[in-house]
Amino acid sequence: MRINKRKNISEGGTSFLQIILVNFGISLTAFVALWAISVKIKNASIVDIFWGPACALPAATTWLQTESHSLRATLMTTLVLIWGLRLGLYLGIRNVGHGEDFRYVRMREKAGGDGPFVMRSLTHVFVLQCCISFFVSLPVQIGQFGFSEWLLFPEGELGIIAYLGITIFVIGLLFEAVGDHQLRQFKKNPENKGKLMDRGLWSWTRHPNYFGDAAVWTGLTLVALESQWGFLTILSPLLMIHFLYNLSGKALLERSMSRRYPDYEDYRRRVSGFLPRPPAR
Repeated sequence: MRINKRKNISEGGTSFLQIILVNFGISLTAFVALWAISVKIKNASIVDIFWGPACALPAATTWLQTESHSLRATLMTTLVLIWGLRLGLYLGIRNVGHGEDFRYVRMREKAGGDGPFVMRSLTHVFVLQCCISFFVSLPVQIGQFGFSEWLLFPEGELGIIAYLGITIFVIGLLFEAVGDHQLRQFKKNPENKGKLMDRGLWSWTRHPNYFGDAAVWTGLTLVALESQWGFLTILSPLLMIHFLYNLSGKALLERSMSRRYPDYEDYRRRVSGFLPRPPAR
């Protein structure tokens, strides 16, 4: 087994930095176009549907701009497209036709109506989410370039770190997909109206979808670590986990759940808040 030689970080005359900048320009254009649609239909919630595809888009544009498609580059692009399109489709089916999310309604009211909210939504919602999603997606962009000279595996193949990452990614994707399916089936049953979902994966963690998100991006970052500059992407999954756990995910949702369900405090005592564990008796 030999040590890989470091590859040049240019593809067909296009430099690594140029490709990243082109990716950001494409992402920003997509978010601005989405903002224009949201202004017309008066619904900023559509940005949530685009979150998954937005994280996957830079991987696809990176792959299309390069010529030497390594196994790692193709694998990472495929995996993140599967994750992003599934999440976008799920949120689209769930959200379309149900009006604007209460978070954006509240922002609209605080801004003083539709007019003042227009520019605020561009900067505080769409451009902000563009920047966050682009930073989160750095592993599936940077991870497509070069091979680490410190890792002992043949060039073009995957090493043990990548296989560990793929395993964690699959676990995360299953937690997201199965958890979302179980919740959707639970809500479809009229007998469960007003009840708290605490079955299936929701008895192992209060947020199987958020844990799944964290696992997905941790896994993709591990795959990226086998690339020449993969170490630069370590902060990306940490930012994702910070948002999921402390800001717009778990923390925000649990405040509203505590108000809506009287038995939520008991649920919090019984079930793990993030990392899955067997249900308590």
